[in-house]
Amino acid sequence: VVGAAGGALVCRPGCVRGWGPCAWRRGSGSTRMTEPIDLARQARVVLCTAPTLEIAETLARGLVEAGLAACVNLWPGVRSVYRWEGALHIDDEVQMVIKTTDAQFTALERHLQSHHPYDTPEILALEVADGSQAYLAWLDRQCQGPREPT
Repeated sequence: VVGAAGGALVCRPGCVRGWGPCAWRRGSGSTRMTEPIDLARQARVVLCTAPTLEIAETLARGLVEAGLAACVNLWPGVRSVYRWEGALHIDDEVQMVIKTTDAQFTALERHLQSHHPYDTPEILALEVADGSQAYLAWLDRQCQGPREPT
């Protein structure tokens, strides 16, 4: 199904109707649809660097276990050139590419700020223009907060 802007739309996880793109009102007993949900507009890619692979893995695991991120890619070997406290620095870092939702971004940011070893960690949220609807639906399901281990 294609939305007004041309992007494909899907039901939210847990939809029992199975009739295509809809957001059913919960608890009302109504079968009326609210506005369709465009999962791409809710998805975010967050960039964050870490000083070592071990620290990046710890941060990534914490985000995924807390249901704040669906997936975190770790790219070791990134070289960062930046100015900090008036001095030029060139450091090897690990680039974290974090997939999350707009709804979880504030909690994700708080988590990173409280667990990251840097005083001012890189936390940049990028909006997603479009993507695989199956992947976006999976991402949305994963970012619903903590759940029982499988």
